[in-house]
Amino acid sequence: MAVVAHLGRSMKPLVDLVYPPRCPLCGAALAEQDGLCADCWGLLDIPGGEAESGSLLVHGGALPVYAATLYNEASRRLVLDYKHGGRITHARLLARLIAARLPDPPTARARALLVPVPLHRWRLWQRGFNQAALLAGELANMGKGEAMVDGLLRRKRTPSLGGLGREARDRALAGAIIVHPRRRARIAGRDVVLVDDVFTSGATARACRSVLMEAGARSVSVACFALVDEPGAQRGGPTPGPKNETPEAL
Repeated sequence: MAVVAHLGRSMKPLVDLVYPPRCPLCGAALAEQDGLCADCWGLLDIPGGEAESGSLLVHGGALPVYAATLYNEASRRLVLDYKHGGRITHARLLARLIAARLPDPPTARARALLVPVPLHRWRLWQRGFNQAALLAGELANMGKGEAMVDGLLRRKRTPSLGGLGREARDRALAGAIIVHPRRRARIAGRDVVLVDDVFTSGATARACRSVLMEAGARSVSVACFALVDEPGAQRGGPTPGPKNETPEAL
């Protein structure tokens, strides 16, 4: 890892020469890659209140969520460019913001497993990458845990969950996500952090948590870049349909 980091630093002047640092939202010149300009930083809605300590309980207090931002137009543009626009270089920026909310493990032996929400193989084939897996890898590089990118598998395609009530969302996801059979032993007794770009209704997170706990995980929490404020989802009623285009979000 030290060699990779050294190579990255040595190549930085060349990268900056060929691709001058620009703000991904407005295009303004920057001093460093993987950042935003001062004006665009101000457009992000950073969670307050309970989230100031890094942990935010949402959807009836059922699941602890470490959210970097609240979902708004600025975070939406970053997510869409990253996931659907192929801007995979955004992964480090988004992960850096998530990392600021996650606590550091007390010891290397106590590191949490960073498990990305899985994509179905057809979705993965269409997109070419799993955005959650890239985030998990970046978080691991930042010392926030141990990445296990294949800890969960999505064995069947699921429809868009927008507009569905809690029970309908849970039915749609029933049996869709399983623990990788060869990863169960490593999951048992470990704290697991589910990683994804956007947290919406919580249905996918509940499905993931259920199979992880069944596999023996000690605890399961969620780390995401953007948290969608959906009062209907917190009540367990129909989701009002946020202005996003991320149907497989948590």
